[in-house]
Amino acid sequence: MIRNTVWTIILAIVAGILQSTLIGNIALFGVVPDLALCIVVYSAYINGTMTGQLSGFFSGLLLDFLSAAPLGLNCLIRTIIGAVTGIFKGAFFLDVFFMPLILCALATIAKAAIMFLLNLIMGSAVPVYSLFSPSFWIEFGLNSLSAPLLFFLLRRFKFISAKWG
Repeated sequence: MIRNTVWTIILAIVAGILQSTLIGNIALFGVVPDLALCIVVYSAYINGTMTGQLSGFFSGLLLDFLSAAPLGLNCLIRTIIGAVTGIFKGAFFLDVFFMPLILCALATIAKAAIMFLLNLIMGSAVPVYSLFSPSFWIEFGLNSLSAPLLFFLLRRFKFISAKWG
């Protein structure tokens, strides 16, 4: 479990760096897919709640340092999403297309909902998605459509799989 979590954190950080640098240069209307979130979702679904929580917490903490978000925001969001996704470990057959799409779509909605709730509690210190803004729907679409390819690639890394180590 520790090796799976460490490798998930490393891959999520690499994805976070790629998001903010390379992929940020080819953003669609200024929006990039949240690949780090999709990596945490994949690992949580494959390895369970504890791996989801730990990888979400540490990758979110390190992503907080890379972004202008308040310290702990990504950490909290990814910990909650990793924990909830981990509950469904093995509950559904993880096919090639539909389950990755659904899991990452729900994770994107959960991310927006958590940010909305935190905005209600903390005010303008926490940025919020508007369900009517194109940026939310573009990120939703990018996350959902990139998930099948990302999950396919992550299946090739045996060190993330629960059967490894």
